[in-house]
Amino acid sequence: MQHDEIIWQVIRHNHCSFMSKIETGIFCRNPYNVTGVCNRSSCPLANSRYATIRDHDWDFYLYMKTIERAHMPNNLWERVKLLRNYDKALEVIDKYLMYWHKFLVHKTKQRLTKMTQMRIRMRKLALKTREKRMTTPRKEIKREARREEKAEKAAVLDKSIEKELLECLNNGVYGEIYNYPFEKYQKVLEEEDQNTEIEEEEEEEEEEEELSVLLLPYFRMSK
Repeated sequence: MQHDEIIWQVIRHNHCSFMSKIETGIFCRNPYNVTGVCNRSSCPLANSRYATIRDHDWDFYLYMKTIERAHMPNNLWERVKLLRNYDKALEVIDKYLMYWHKFLVHKTKQRLTKMTQMRIRMRKLALKTREKRMTTPRKEIKREARREEKAEKAAVLDKSIEKELLECLNNGVYGEIYNYPFEKYQKVLEEEDQNTEIEEEEEEEEEEEELSVLLLPYFRMSK
């Protein structure tokens, strides 16, 4: 027969794979633990009669363990599906745990309440539109930076080659033998003309400003 006190002494003082000791206390990682705390009343291994609540595919289930099924590990836990309505789910718990220990019944209801609140909170957060923060691996960042450097170098090289070719065309080095696209060449010439016109306008404005500064005292004296 199963002796709960002997099992608890072995688990508590020797070794338990579900025990987790941290600074704030000793906790239990067993998925069937109703409170998450490692103690005598909450241990699912050291209690032959035990009940808890678990979640499967957004449905709550009441799990119950009795000493009569201790010889069948495959059928050790009896599972009862709870209704979506919170009040009706509490009625189902009262029905199946009518003659059980009050501490266990209270903790089971408390677990159902916390899990219901957590589900409501999850649904509210899912409805809210929030920004997604995407992280980029360092390797990808370095690879993109190298590609940008190569592209900049290639662009500078292309511009220098294009500039040299245009200078040769302007100087008549190739003569009429070289067959080049006249439209592109004309477009480049127009851009150069525009740039020269803009520079000339800027120089004229600067000269006018200098003249206005020089003539300003004479206007004051005449007044």
